[in-house]
Amino acid sequence: MVAPIAANGKNGMTSLDACAREIFFSALQAVDARAATRRAVSLNNSLLRVGDTAIDSAGRPVYLVAIGKAAGAMTAGLAEVLGDRIAKGIVCGPAHEEPHPNWAIFAGGHPLPTADSIAAARETVRLLADAERNALIVFLISGGGSAMFELPVDESITLADLREANRQLVSCGASIAEINAVRRVFSAVKGGKLAASAPHTDQITLIVSDTNPDDVKSVASGPTLEPDAGTADAREVVQRYGLGDSLPQSILKAIAQSQVKEDAAATGLRAHYVLLDNRTALEAAAAEARSRGFIVELASDIKEQEIGVGCELLIARALTLSNQNKGKPVCLISGGEFSCPVRGSGVGGRNLETVLRCAMKMDEMPGAGKTQHWAVLSAGTDGVDGNSKAAGALADETTIARAKRRGLESSDFLERSDAFHLFEQLGNLIVTGPTGTNVRDVRLVLVG
Repeated sequence: MVAPIAANGKNGMTSLDACAREIFFSALQAVDARAATRRAVSLNNSLLRVGDTAIDSAGRPVYLVAIGKAAGAMTAGLAEVLGDRIAKGIVCGPAHEEPHPNWAIFAGGHPLPTADSIAAARETVRLLADAERNALIVFLISGGGSAMFELPVDESITLADLREANRQLVSCGASIAEINAVRRVFSAVKGGKLAASAPHTDQITLIVSDTNPDDVKSVASGPTLEPDAGTADAREVVQRYGLGDSLPQSILKAIAQSQVKEDAAATGLRAHYVLLDNRTALEAAAAEARSRGFIVELASDIKEQEIGVGCELLIARALTLSNQNKGKPVCLISGGEFSCPVRGSGVGGRNLETVLRCAMKMDEMPGAGKTQHWAVLSAGTDGVDGNSKAAGALADETTIARAKRRGLESSDFLERSDAFHLFEQLGNLIVTGPTGTNVRDVRLVLVG
């Protein structure tokens, strides 16, 4: 369960501010990973049901492997149903997970891998290699696992190499699918390779997805799911974003030498279920907005654009929606993750920058931007945006003017990739703390 959203001091914004906050909070409540896991699993005597898969668990050890930002919440939900039926467990997630006598707990790094990320992967590979054939392995996979859980494919790849490769990949403007295409090549546990450690053991994967609905195999770079044919080619991604001269040599070597490896054919059960995704959050936001009297449009096509393009689309679509409805209150909702190259050494991420760009765009418009009431909110459902402590931010028709009165030039903050410090001074941050879930971003534009 996520905590109530906290404002960062008095902000002087309009009543649309409160509406936007509550709409976002409703979206967060709808993607509670603990509750979703609990709903997906039931145990009646020895009959274990996970999704629509029924298994006789009598005399069978159950192993738990949880990876990603929702690892703790998903583990708690599973433990509420299975209790001490879980013989062994490995949990690799944020640093605040509670200790448990039967579980090895690792604080995997994010957005860059750490020594714990590698230790967790090594321990898991050992557990799966030793798994009894009659065991059942339940994987709980969520976003953030790509960095939190890692094992290089070659011993020449150091932790420093992994960190530098991930830093360049997440800041170059590539999409998550492109980033994962490269990560899979130099990893021994991504792209289904982890599951291949136990080919004869029954495995079920429950997923809280931070990817597109048609790209679930990219969640945490798909440790239990092989990528589909036709996914992005790592060499092409490196070339497209000009990384060939900057990635560590060990990483480039692994990419150059990569080839498809035939793993042992799996004989055990394989099933996977998506418990929550971005649509879950967006639909909950839409329901809450409608209950507050807004005319709602879900802009499902505005999700992964370059951030400048995405912000222009958001504003144009919201104003068109308002004009079509003759000034009645409207709410445009979109999700996904804009690509957001880092230009400066400031603090922030794509959500904070989205709000700043939208506020600047609206302020440039002589009509709607200054005479209409509007509010823009963009925030990550995991509670973290880039290298900041905020999930995102809010802006309205007063934001740019209030910044100018304080001597703050919005364009300077934008150029430094430092939107966090602007919104911090204005008191318009969205701060939730870690939410225990991760289903991408929620963006709201309210007009009326």
